Amino acid sequence: MQKRWVEKPQQHSEQVRNLSNSLNINSVLASLLVKRGIHSYQDAENFFCPDLARLYDPFLMRDMDKAVSRIISAFEKGEKILVYGDYDVDGTTAVTLVFSFLNELAPTYIDYYIPDRYDEGYGVSKKGIDHACSNSCSLIIALDCGIKANELVEYSNHKGIDFIIADHHTPGAVLPAAYAVLDPKRTDCNYPFSELSGCGIGFKLVHGLAIKLGLPLERIYRYLDLLAVSIAADMVPIIDENRILSFHGLKKLNSDPCPGLRALIDLRSGKTELSSTDLVFHIGPRINAAGRIKHAKAAVELLISTDPYRASELSKEIDIHNIERKTFDTQITEEALSMITENPEMKRRKTTVVFQPEWHKGVIGIVASRLIEKFYRPTIVLTQSNGLITGSARSVFGFDLYTALSQCSELFEQFGGHKYAAGLTMKADNVAALQERFEQVVAATIPDVLLTPELMIDEELCLADIDGKFFRILNRFSPFGQENELPVFLSRNVRVAESPRVVGKNHLKICVSQGGSAVYDGIGFGLSHLGSLVTRGSSIDICYTLEENNWRGVRRIQLNIKDIRLAEELVSST
Repeated sequence: MQKRWVEKPQQHSEQVRNLSNSLNINSVLASLLVKRGIHSYQDAENFFCPDLARLYDPFLMRDMDKAVSRIISAFEKGEKILVYGDYDVDGTTAVTLVFSFLNELAPTYIDYYIPDRYDEGYGVSKKGIDHACSNSCSLIIALDCGIKANELVEYSNHKGIDFIIADHHTPGAVLPAAYAVLDPKRTDCNYPFSELSGCGIGFKLVHGLAIKLGLPLERIYRYLDLLAVSIAADMVPIIDENRILSFHGLKKLNSDPCPGLRALIDLRSGKTELSSTDLVFHIGPRINAAGRIKHAKAAVELLISTDPYRASELSKEIDIHNIERKTFDTQITEEALSMITENPEMKRRKTTVVFQPEWHKGVIGIVASRLIEKFYRPTIVLTQSNGLITGSARSVFGFDLYTALSQCSELFEQFGGHKYAAGLTMKADNVAALQERFEQVVAATIPDVLLTPELMIDEELCLADIDGKFFRILNRFSPFGQENELPVFLSRNVRVAESPRVVGKNHLKICVSQGGSAVYDGIGFGLSHLGSLVTRGSSIDICYTLEENNWRGVRRIQLNIKDIRLAEELVSST
């Protein structure tokens, strides 16, 4: 698929020059820092050395004092507490974190509950509240869900069960009538950072409890490995508090992870240090697989385990679920692609809405993402579950999916989510209407330019400037993720030093140099179709990220190629 190359605007040259001089670093690295809002030596120190002491006071969050007081009151009165969370990575890590902390303080009074994806659906359920009632729980702490569960919170109140909602999703016009609602996206909340993960909100809750109970903060820092997984998997911005939490969480993951995460890490091939990317592509999908294929309580059971042998056995079971998930994912994606390619009308549209009642509910979100990789446009994948149609929606960069779905809300029984991802339920009679209405809304509001994938270029870089120092400093920009992405560089008029090779199924292996630079190996994953542009001696422009290739103990800097153009093609278009 053709990409749009977009270069980020250059920053004030004087600011870049001053920062380059004060830090004694390459001007390209200084420009990258300025683009991240870093203008001084002190800013750079805070960025490169994230400090847990700079975490915000949890009591700045609206209702935190009420939530903490209610939990302490429950301890004092011997009330039973149910820790309730969603079935995805963010929800299960949040439940694990809060349950583990509370269980240390009152082990006989804490239980947890994860709803069944297929029987109960997303978020707070009537069945979950009834479970709390039948087990004599008088307080429910809802994590990563609940911010729109107004009717169910009322139902819980009538049963005499208080609710503490600890969510990070966008609230509706009216908040649920819970005892306390922790959500920095509340319009009346002045907490300094609104982009915590659901697990992050749970962490702030135990942070508040630790302060109120006079406990050393090391008691909560032991859970930072869980938090790092949630931040990476839920794709929240890696800035501000999330950067601090992710940085220290990754350190714990690489030094002393909990037994459950250790067991998942041991499933990986290779012994390299974990990065945020590993959490997104290796750890997160396995945790998610438990809820996609069977029940997500298996993920919590793994993550709360203190027995390494038991954790190892559970991780192997979850890995089997992940293999099953991949099979469903591949099969359904192929079926959905066929639906589109064989239907001329669907191919012409600016949206994709596909429905098959037999598709596996647990993977339709993944399938939606796969379809966007092929047909770059807002996408909804629908299946049938418990008499209703369930859907997962995904968006393209720059388009607010949640707002578009809001304009179709009369067709839904329930919907919720973010700018780029959402879930919904609806009656079967409304499927055709959704296909038409969603197309109308998107076609009327999306600029055509957003229907071509954008390759955002951070900086132009000469290959001769890439050396050990440059690479070491660049690595200190990690952890990478949303709003702190691994920088993409552009190098123009690069010479192909050797004939390219196709490796694997469709990956392009090239060797390039520029001027008097060293020759660098490059790998373009999925770019074999560009091989015709890359003949020995040809001059090309390349976009790439930098990575370390460790082959048989030999470490070398490698270019991870994102796109290639003939050099004269870019020159002629400017």
